[in-house]
Amino acid sequence: MEVRAPGFRHGDWLLCNRPRPSAGIRLFCFPHAGVGASMYRRWPAGLPADIEVWAVQMPGRENRIREPAWTSIPALASAVVEALTSHLDRPFALFGHSMGAVIASEVARELCAAGGPTPLHLIVSGRGPAHVAGRLPSMVALSDAEFVAELGRRYGGIPPIVQKDANLMALLLPCLRADITAIENHRPPTRAAISCPITVFGGEDDGLAPLEDLERWRSETHGSFRVRRFAGGHFYLDARRDEVLQDLSSVLGGRPNGCL
Repeated sequence: MEVRAPGFRHGDWLLCNRPRPSAGIRLFCFPHAGVGASMYRRWPAGLPADIEVWAVQMPGRENRIREPAWTSIPALASAVVEALTSHLDRPFALFGHSMGAVIASEVARELCAAGGPTPLHLIVSGRGPAHVAGRLPSMVALSDAEFVAELGRRYGGIPPIVQKDANLMALLLPCLRADITAIENHRPPTRAAISCPITVFGGEDDGLAPLEDLERWRSETHGSFRVRRFAGGHFYLDARRDEVLQDLSSVLGGRPNGCL
């Protein structure tokens, strides 16, 4: 059974495909660019019953495909914070991969600044902090053909069978372009650290998020900090799902203090 939490605009911002009413912790998960909440559909099966997984569904994908994707990280973060408000009645943590790591960290900052319920833990993956400049040239001004080719070089790209389907590409490209625009344009200054503990995950062979960039999250928190890398590249999450979820279970089982 899937539970949907209505957002304040169109569609659903939060999806839970395996509700656990007696769970002690909610884990809110943020997807990477171009994909939706379904990337986390298998996670509940690999986590203990005390953790309930809610995935963030942003505009422009899956059940929200008819909505235009947003091109502002601050706007996305603020919308998620508003959607989360009625779901913070128990301890919770945030997890985000790549673009999702940036949005999750901005959500954590907003929650901490508001002085209300705050995360037990922020877990970020496959990305340095938002203020760290990207290592590769901008993709925003590229033509569609150049954009698709560059996605292939950086991330492994769009499967050939999808590229040959004009209708699918017409649905997929606007979302991908919006997400890349959002992440490239979001370059906040270095800001004061928060007290929410941070754990950073990454792939050992991820050239887009090398250890140096992952370590830079250390300055983002006054709380505990740890980096854990797994075998694989930027999309190590699928191949190493069991290891990732085991580590997540350990992190959340410790019940660290939230933001001050």
